Amino acid sequence: MGEIRNFRSGNQDEPPPHSGMPRRLAAIIVGDIASYSRLMQADEEGTHVRVKRIERDLIQPSIIEHHGSLVKTTGDGFIAIFDSPVEAVRCSIVIQQNLVGRNASVPRHSRLEYRIGVNLGDVIVEPDDIYGDGVNIATRIEGIAEPGQVYISGAIYEQIKHKIVCGYESLGDRKVKNITDPVRVYRVLPDADAVGKTRSQRENALIFLLAITLLVIAAGALWYLLARPQGRVGEQLAAPAASPAPSPVPQAPPRDVATQAPQPSPSLASAPSSPAPAPSPSATPVREPEMIAIRGGSFAMGSNDDPTERPVHQVTIKPFSIGKYPVTVREWNECAAANACGFTATGKDDAPVSNVSWTDAQQYAVFLSQATKKQYRLPSEAEWEYAARGGTQTKYWWGDKLQPGMAGCKDCGDLAAEQPAKVGSFKPNPFGLHDMGGGVDQWVEDCWHKNYQGAPVDGSAWTGGDCSSHVLRSGSWKNDSRYVRPSNRDGYDTNVRYPTHGFRVALSP
Repeated sequence: MGEIRNFRSGNQDEPPPHSGMPRRLAAIIVGDIASYSRLMQADEEGTHVRVKRIERDLIQPSIIEHHGSLVKTTGDGFIAIFDSPVEAVRCSIVIQQNLVGRNASVPRHSRLEYRIGVNLGDVIVEPDDIYGDGVNIATRIEGIAEPGQVYISGAIYEQIKHKIVCGYESLGDRKVKNITDPVRVYRVLPDADAVGKTRSQRENALIFLLAITLLVIAAGALWYLLARPQGRVGEQLAAPAASPAPSPVPQAPPRDVATQAPQPSPSLASAPSSPAPAPSPSATPVREPEMIAIRGGSFAMGSNDDPTERPVHQVTIKPFSIGKYPVTVREWNECAAANACGFTATGKDDAPVSNVSWTDAQQYAVFLSQATKKQYRLPSEAEWEYAARGGTQTKYWWGDKLQPGMAGCKDCGDLAAEQPAKVGSFKPNPFGLHDMGGGVDQWVEDCWHKNYQGAPVDGSAWTGGDCSSHVLRSGSWKNDSRYVRPSNRDGYDTNVRYPTHGFRVALSP
């Protein structure tokens, strides 16, 4: 962005001269387009249209979805404020993730890439602008961010470090213009595992250069030996040539690079999902997930533990079947091998597949239905909770108190780990279902609604309204035990992959 004057006129390092304006503590997002001047010089009208489209279709809806307020947009950026630092950072991540998808088909020199800075500070609020050091620091942090990245202040980091499932790379204390004290800055990473990868990039580069150097030296020595026309060394080198050549060993055909799945980059998470091509017929039978038949019944859905889980309401469920486990890496990769799912998953075959968007999960259900001639689908939110409770109405399916060894989460006991355990590692609930709490977050069919006002009572999926986000259940291995409760619910962007998100399938009779 350069200078703050891009956002406000005059000297805005000082508050406006009049006093008595309302103040508030807020999380501030400042975003700015990298290389904006160059893009405008190359295509002024086209760049302007693209920027406005991104503001209308992505930035403004994302801010609203995450309960923030758009303060203003400029030719090359925007400012937004949030009551919640968690929502501010989540919004920033979603914006960057979606921009990855938008830029995928655009030549690199023409891409619109935002730098984003986030800070927590006390600000002066006017009807059409905000002022104060909190804004200035956010602007300075944005100015040092790399294109496509989210940088946050230490004040934001302290508020979110245990609340958002991602990694953070400390960039140290930075001296920023017109701010007396240095500001601690962090770069947001897609997940905690990326921290180690980022820190080892320099060491990996040095190892790579050393390996290249050794190869060059070895190649020079070999050339020297082969180039000698006579002598004992030449005879020794020629001797093996007279012996019979070994029979050729069949080599595996080279992998088609075009079919390999994109791996999450250390920038911000994977690109939004795109429709996969229709599955190709396969002579190999498809591995169907193991299903558990659930008899219908009625139950009290929801709880009073969280506003999103209210009101508690009676729901009637029809008979259905649901996966005994979340879909595994092995099962998912059969879909990927048939070119019906958008990427090849990594990890152990019996681990739950993760980093899956809601759209990805739908692609797998379509593939499975076509391959088996059965109507596989995602469970509705009501079906999922009914199955997760296993006929109980306690806080957890095993009782009202947390017990070690019952679920895979951050504070669930000795079996909790740095990655999801293989499916079936924990005890099944009374319905015989494993991992209906912890492990991986699990997509369901329903669109996200902030509470149950107007929710269906027949067990069907609630698909009306804005479906830019869908419901997640279960909590993951990176969440605490509050998320393991059968009533816990959350929402996330429909087309965005996230490292802890997986799913299981359902089947109607």
